[in-house]
Amino acid sequence: MHLVRDRHSGIEAVKAQFHGHAYDMHHHDEWLVGVTHAGVQDFFCRGQRRQSTAGRVILIEPGERHDGQAMHEQGFRYSMLYLPQAWLREEMGGQDADIGFRQTLADDRHLGEAIAVTCRAIISAAPRLAIDAARDRVVELLRHHLGKRERPTPDTGSSVAERAMEYIQAHYDEPFSLDELARVAGAGDRFQLSRAFRRRFGTSPHACLVEVRLTKARAMLRAAVPPAEAALASGFADQSHLGRWFRRAYGLTPAAYRLGRTNVPDVEGTVG
Repeated sequence: MHLVRDRHSGIEAVKAQFHGHAYDMHHHDEWLVGVTHAGVQDFFCRGQRRQSTAGRVILIEPGERHDGQAMHEQGFRYSMLYLPQAWLREEMGGQDADIGFRQTLADDRHLGEAIAVTCRAIISAAPRLAIDAARDRVVELLRHHLGKRERPTPDTGSSVAERAMEYIQAHYDEPFSLDELARVAGAGDRFQLSRAFRRRFGTSPHACLVEVRLTKARAMLRAAVPPAEAALASGFADQSHLGRWFRRAYGLTPAAYRLGRTNVPDVEGTVG
């Protein structure tokens, strides 16, 4: 995996190739726009599993949960841009702009090519004008996709699952049991909660707790917090615990992510 952050815009460019399992369920606080170059990229998003094949564009909003895996033995390869929320909203008309992706997968050859060009420009440290021109082309082509959003129809147990998710997000750094979570969410028991949660979010409450903790840790790493401190503050037992989950979710270590985002070496080493 190659990850480089453009310091002028805050955009991250990622080029990666995976075989088998790629990353666990997680979410980002940026807008994700990517293109699959080869293979079949299978992922869960907006209530169902989806498959992106060569040339297809992936569009994921901030907070939308997704995972990733290869459908076939040869794996898959893709490029992805992580667009900061404030930056994209400003480009689309201001912070009050009502924007959202119409769909998660799109057949848009021109946008796919623009994403790939911008990733190459940022990763190769191309001249500023070249990066700006490539980035602006992506913005121009995204306008068509940032319209009225489609949303999955909620099921009857979604309110229980939503309350459980709200509790997880508010108490991510505290210990609590599944029985306790079921009680505060208003579920009959932990089994009912687990079923409702999986229908709504595609995974278990524990997996979502880890996901929220990872999101908090990523924000701290972006702010140049050392991995050991970020691990404890986000609810993990220690740096090694954070490191195991971080690699599963994002394909790189916390130290490598911190270096790619901040260019600040990890003085404590590269464990994690």
